[in-house]
Amino acid sequence: MQFDAANLTTILPEIAILVTACLVLVVDLYVKEQNKDFNHKLSLIGLIVAIALTGVVGGGERVLFFDGNLVHDGISDLLKGSILVVSFFVFIYVRPWLKDRNMLIGEFYVLGLFAVLGMLIMVSANSFLTIYLGLELQALCLYALVAFDRDSKKGAEAAMKYFVLGALGSGMLLYGISMIYGATGSIEFGQVAQAIAEKGISNQVLVFGIVFLVIGIGFKFGAVPFHMWVPDIYEGAPTPAVLILGSAPKIAAFALAIRMLVDGLQDLYSDWHGMLLILAVLSMGLGNLVAIAQSNIKRMLAYSTISHVGFIFLGLLAGSSQGYASAMFYTIVYAVMAVGAFGILLLLSRKGFDAENLEDLKGLNDRDSWYAAMMAIVMFSMAGVPPTVGFIAKLLVLEAVIRIDLVWVALVAVAFSIIGAFYYLRVIKFIYFDRPMLNCPELITTSSVRVAMTVNGLALLILGLFPTALLSLCQAAFV
Repeated sequence: MQFDAANLTTILPEIAILVTACLVLVVDLYVKEQNKDFNHKLSLIGLIVAIALTGVVGGGERVLFFDGNLVHDGISDLLKGSILVVSFFVFIYVRPWLKDRNMLIGEFYVLGLFAVLGMLIMVSANSFLTIYLGLELQALCLYALVAFDRDSKKGAEAAMKYFVLGALGSGMLLYGISMIYGATGSIEFGQVAQAIAEKGISNQVLVFGIVFLVIGIGFKFGAVPFHMWVPDIYEGAPTPAVLILGSAPKIAAFALAIRMLVDGLQDLYSDWHGMLLILAVLSMGLGNLVAIAQSNIKRMLAYSTISHVGFIFLGLLAGSSQGYASAMFYTIVYAVMAVGAFGILLLLSRKGFDAENLEDLKGLNDRDSWYAAMMAIVMFSMAGVPPTVGFIAKLLVLEAVIRIDLVWVALVAVAFSIIGAFYYLRVIKFIYFDRPMLNCPELITTSSVRVAMTVNGLALLILGLFPTALLSLCQAAFV
């Protein structure tokens, strides 16, 4: 293989994030304690540059580069842009929390940026090796972020659980990859698909490989029955780490599923379709039912995440370009909803106290009516109430499932959505109909956080009223 400098043009967003992370790492050594805010500004500038570069290099025909290990197409353009925009909101929201606790240090931003870099690599991967490298880069950074607060025993415990179970999921995925390599003789998705088309699908090793791949994907998404790590990590980890963990990585996990199952194993659709169907129904059922019993809002949102993963799987198992586009639309929308919900929890927290229980949201409307309105929009969108974009996302996924004659699955999904609406509306009840607790301090916020939260909340409303722009981008990616 000869190195071609032209290949670097296509990965300019990744290069921008890598350079930013290295700059923050070096600059942090020389910046004085009172000027640590510079790390935050530098990280945001790097993300803005990466977003701009994604737009500049985006578009055009599907291209393979770096000897077929990376791909540039409509899927990578849209998912990269979504990950970077969501990460931009994450870094804005975490600053007041970190500053209030004197934790505004470079390591947090370095780990966050390297996690974003891992996600971008996963999105552009065209081989099992590349996608696994991106996955591990993201995972190792997230393990460290969960244990970022050294004084938190719960954080250390959550990090250990996440590390052990994450390693188990990665091992399953790697084992599946090795079996597929043994059956096809290649790790590049295009060549794997070609080998399957030529040899047929009777190879038992190949089928076993798919089983382990789906288990690995289920682990990374947090789908039932591989969900055991999600509630514990969401509850035990510091809220900024949960904010990162619960938003952009879901988009990267979607890319993982699309690249492996669609780009590489589309001809084996009949084998992985049934497995995804089981995971989807179990995730929607358990996620919505168990969330009702939660008094800890972080655990409630964790089970909510599991139920949303079930909806994403419904789009994937449809096996059509419409289904994949609806699943992509749902994933992006969910990431925007999650970043808004955990952003509000960060605002309600203060030094020595983290907003973790539903009661901590009592009377938010009396404390700050605008943030209460934004949280209400997020909850309505998660519940799938029109005119928010959550309703459109659910509708598109259900339509894709009905088109493959799985009407009973659509009815099950609607039933569980109605059940799930209860715990979302309960949050709104606490915000608007309960009185705040005595001696509640003012919310820790800044003008940049208020602007970002406004854009975040109103985006869910505007996309619900005018979903065509985002939806057409998702559909164009699978044409």
